[in-house]
Amino acid sequence: MGEEMQGVEGDTGWRKAIPEERDRMQSRVLVGVVGVLLALEIAVVLRQVHSLWGEQNVGEHILLAEIAGISLAFAGLVLSLRAATVGGALFGGMISFLLVNGTASSQYAVIRSGLAPLALLFVLTFLATRAGRRVKAEAGLAEKRHGRSSAQVIANLSIAGLAVSGLGFELVMRGEVCCGTPYYTMMLMCLAAMVEATADTVSSEIGQAFGGRPVMLLTLQRVDPGADGAVTLPGSLAGVTSGAFVAAVGMWALRLRPSEAAIALFAGICGLFFDSFLGATVERRGWIGNDLVNFISTLFAAALAAVVYRFLVF
Repeated sequence: MGEEMQGVEGDTGWRKAIPEERDRMQSRVLVGVVGVLLALEIAVVLRQVHSLWGEQNVGEHILLAEIAGISLAFAGLVLSLRAATVGGALFGGMISFLLVNGTASSQYAVIRSGLAPLALLFVLTFLATRAGRRVKAEAGLAEKRHGRSSAQVIANLSIAGLAVSGLGFELVMRGEVCCGTPYYTMMLMCLAAMVEATADTVSSEIGQAFGGRPVMLLTLQRVDPGADGAVTLPGSLAGVTSGAFVAAVGMWALRLRPSEAAIALFAGICGLFFDSFLGATVERRGWIGNDLVNFISTLFAAALAAVVYRFLVF
């Protein structure tokens, strides 16, 4: 919440507490490290498919081809709508591939996978970003015309994709946080991360456009719109509502029980306010930038979902 952006339409002044060079360095490191992880996980999937190419797995091969096509189409759509830069669209397609591959089943249509909540996440955040754009532009808070950068896409979506990859499986097993099979733990981590990313973006965008002067989360004092760690009631309500929609669609798409979807929603909303806490503390002090805050918050939501599911038996 309270995501701060540079101005647009000629306003290039730096408005963040963190020094600009440090913020860029952190974003580059985030893209470099997580981008390599995404590429390696995709390589593992492709190698596994190649090793089974001569066997009777026609259905699996067709499913993978569908997933690859959907991911390319998603990247193309994002780019055509100027919702992201070329790099952002590329990483969005990579994350989509891992997300759908890790949640799809040959027993169901591809839409009944992580694709459904991902599509809803995109629609909700796209509309929220463009809502009240004139108001946000006048305040110097509107997103740039070319859309979200590689770092922003990775910060918001990479945890969801990695949670259902081979890396996510290894972490769940080694961390001994799974309850029963690791499948449901991974699904909950993935969904919680998407709930958090949706709620955070929607709350920031709606709050900046229609929330008036926000209050600081820790002190409840009035601050200027866009301040790190600031929240508004309309923004928070919009964020929680949008997160609930994503959780509901994810429950159907990922074949979860209502109690499991409730855990993902709870963890995602906790991540939403954890994001504001980080904004009001370490980001406001200029220690870390918004991209790193968003990445940590989605990671927090995913980890919290796994821990809660581990200790609550339904």
